Amino acid sequence: MIKKLLRSVREFKGPTIKAPVYISLEVIMECIIPLIMADLIDKGLNQGNMPVILKMGLLLFLCSVMSLAFGVLSGQNAAIASAGFARNLRKDMFDHVQDFSFANIDKYSTGGLVTRLTTDVNHVQHAFQMIIRTAVRSPFMLIFSLIAAFSIEPKLCFIFVVFVPVLAIGLTIIARSAHGKFIQMFKKFDRLNTVVQENLRGIRVVKAFVREDYEENKFKNASGEIFDLSTAAEKIIAFNGPLMQFCMYGCMLLISWLGAKAVVACGGDAALGLSTGELTSLFTYTTQILSSLMMLSMIFVMIVISRAAAERIVEVLDEESDIMSPENAVKEVKDGSVEFKNVLFRYNRTAEKPVLNRINLKFESGQTIGILGGTGSSKSSLVQLIPRLYDANEGSVKVGGVDVKNYDLTALRDAVSFVLQKNVLFSGTIKDNLRWGNEHATDEEMIHACKLAQADPFIQTFPDKYDTWIEQGGSNVSGGQKQRLCIARALLKKPKVLILDDSTSAVDTATDALIRKAFLEEIPNVTKIIIAQRVTSVMEADQIVVLDAGEVMAVGTHDELLKTSDIYREVYETQMKGGEDE
Repeated sequence: MIKKLLRSVREFKGPTIKAPVYISLEVIMECIIPLIMADLIDKGLNQGNMPVILKMGLLLFLCSVMSLAFGVLSGQNAAIASAGFARNLRKDMFDHVQDFSFANIDKYSTGGLVTRLTTDVNHVQHAFQMIIRTAVRSPFMLIFSLIAAFSIEPKLCFIFVVFVPVLAIGLTIIARSAHGKFIQMFKKFDRLNTVVQENLRGIRVVKAFVREDYEENKFKNASGEIFDLSTAAEKIIAFNGPLMQFCMYGCMLLISWLGAKAVVACGGDAALGLSTGELTSLFTYTTQILSSLMMLSMIFVMIVISRAAAERIVEVLDEESDIMSPENAVKEVKDGSVEFKNVLFRYNRTAEKPVLNRINLKFESGQTIGILGGTGSSKSSLVQLIPRLYDANEGSVKVGGVDVKNYDLTALRDAVSFVLQKNVLFSGTIKDNLRWGNEHATDEEMIHACKLAQADPFIQTFPDKYDTWIEQGGSNVSGGQKQRLCIARALLKKPKVLILDDSTSAVDTATDALIRKAFLEEIPNVTKIIIAQRVTSVMEADQIVVLDAGEVMAVGTHDELLKTSDIYREVYETQMKGGEDE
């Protein structure tokens, strides 16, 4: 886990190494200062020796300045290293998620991925900064102070040997008890983020159905679960403070008592035992040792929290996409022909019933294909296999006569334009959104694509026309306008296969007819696969596929299916009768 995380340090190795080096030098300066103070007291102040006082005073000043400088440099480098590490870690996670297949994405909630990219990375960043700075400073300070303290009075320093194991055992028990709570807490953060995202995305629905109270309770419950787990974890971590204080003040009391007796016994003469200056230095070292232990205790708490976050981050980084480009991949799609050969597909490999069962279909390049079926008939699942958004469990899907698994993913998806059932626009201008289809598209190409998709007429009514700003999610355009912009975006790719997954459901029948007419006249060589609920959207297709419960029930033209397919005839008569009544 640590090795995988450290890969994100990369160009920040310099500051990562410099920070502990500078902090080590700062510690050395701080450990020298008490020794100088001992000489200042014993050889200068007690004996009234002014040259020694001036000399030791100057040394104290120089050591203090150097300690300050090294401290500033270590803090600066630690900040740069930790911020850079967090930036790279977020980028690595985000880039890795971009390579996920739909199946990989289905394993994680959107809220969970957002939490890992934000809150979890922040915890790991803080832990990283403490490790390269405080976690170096504290052990160094502890070691150097112990050496210096033992050089003054070894017998008194054995007090530390008694208390350190007590502290170590106590902290280990605390860590093991709290770690599980933090793991559960981060999972609840995922749930909270999901609740917030769902509420904000569906805020119009919430208000339309007056469900604010319900959403508030849902948020309260999700937040309350985090509160309960956080409280439980913090109660365990809280034992860290009393344990630390017990060890710290226990050491101070014993050293004060035994040290004072030693000074009184020898009359403050260093030659006979422990001098006043040495006892003063010993108190300073004791403070440094115990402060180091206190800092180690704080680092320990941070590491306990960040360990849970780090495990969740590494879980995402370890997730391997189950859809990858093969070696020696085919990089060009010859034409738009599509063939399904004995295809069987399950979203969950352990599910008993497949989503698609033994599909055999063949579409010639340039044909218009209609796919009709009720809700849950797996129409979307079928077409998602064409650009390898999912992979078939059995059988093969071919585009241009080549199995899709043999294509380079970029080449395949560039040749297949997909207008999804849920139309998504991004914040930016209309031009920015259209250029998702072709980032180098000219204004003329964008206008032409919008005319084919019947989007140009309403764009011309906007004051800024193609420079009109689209809000996040396309909230400032209607559903029909959003669909037409998404179709125009797909057309700009100049694909060999164009898939419209119920993408004209929000436009009127007249506009739908104009779009289909434009497709027929302007892109005759592109294979057009249209999933629709309306028979009128597909009745002119070269082939119409009737799906039911993941199986092909009938294939043929409109006239053929009226004669041979009971399902198609029933849908046609129901819709036509409804239209006549209206």
